[in-house]
Amino acid sequence: MELILRKYNLKLKHTFTISRESIDFQPSLIVELKSEGFSGFGEATSNPYYRTTVPMMMLDLEKIRTLIEATTNETPEEFWVKIHPYLKDDMFALCALDMAYTDLYARKKGKKLYELWNYTINKNPLTDYTIGIASIEKMVSKMKELPWPIYKIKLGTKEDIAIIAALRKHTNAIFRIDANCGWGVEETINNAIELKKLGVEFLEQPMKADNWEGHKEVFKHSVLPIIADESCIIEEDVAKCHHYFHGVNVKLVKCGGLTPGRRMIQEAKKLGLKTMVGCMTESTVGISAIAHLLPQLDYVDMDGALLLAEDIATGVTIDFGKISYSEINGTGVTLI
Repeated sequence: MELILRKYNLKLKHTFTISRESIDFQPSLIVELKSEGFSGFGEATSNPYYRTTVPMMMLDLEKIRTLIEATTNETPEEFWVKIHPYLKDDMFALCALDMAYTDLYARKKGKKLYELWNYTINKNPLTDYTIGIASIEKMVSKMKELPWPIYKIKLGTKEDIAIIAALRKHTNAIFRIDANCGWGVEETINNAIELKKLGVEFLEQPMKADNWEGHKEVFKHSVLPIIADESCIIEEDVAKCHHYFHGVNVKLVKCGGLTPGRRMIQEAKKLGLKTMVGCMTESTVGISAIAHLLPQLDYVDMDGALLLAEDIATGVTIDFGKISYSEINGTGVTLI
């Protein structure tokens, strides 16, 4: 098996702002694994909040190149267990590698990923489209640029309720709110009351990740469901979120790929938590992998490729929130 690493600097259509940062470009690593005439692709993007860079990921993968390339016919689950000890401190690199290996494995089997997993795709949820923090005029402009059935609105300002009230005048779409740890306990509880009146479906990670006492208080009193993101990173975090959140947002790059991501989703279901998978502004490489998890999800945020000025791959397509799969096996990805 051959390991190929490619780095990209993905340009965004618009400056993307959340409560803690603004970006115009998203550095990304694409992992390709080649074997027996087939190629599998995986992706992980850099993220300052998680102290992860593309050069760091590339270095960590180069350290175990020999081990990776010596792999033959292990299942994705066996491969993940073998590689995890070497990349346990770099889950982003592990994600890109796991994704590429799982894609390659499915292509060798002549199946799409959802077929490999025996998932039925006839009840897939729609994806939301994210509107970053900006002036109200710019946020409205972005909604008009891409009419959509569900918008995920980034908040964490002093004018959050006024922003949503203003946006509501321009659309009947469902709103989901992501404050990216930007609120406090009372602020969350009070905001939820007003936001529910404005057609908001749920709140994602309103408070800092480690504020467990605050999460418990909000869980008891919020009139809107609360979904964990920064508080739910790896597999062990799912059980921690039980009775503190109503659901969990699994990010493949944070947990180490599709293999542990599927286990996290199953654990959440067992605990009665709502299931969601989110993206980290990946290209169509990463987004196409997420798409095959849709049959297991209540919600999905897989709009990363839609935020790009120019994509680097083809794969799944998205039209008004609905995902259509590629005819190609595996994740369905082809690099442009």
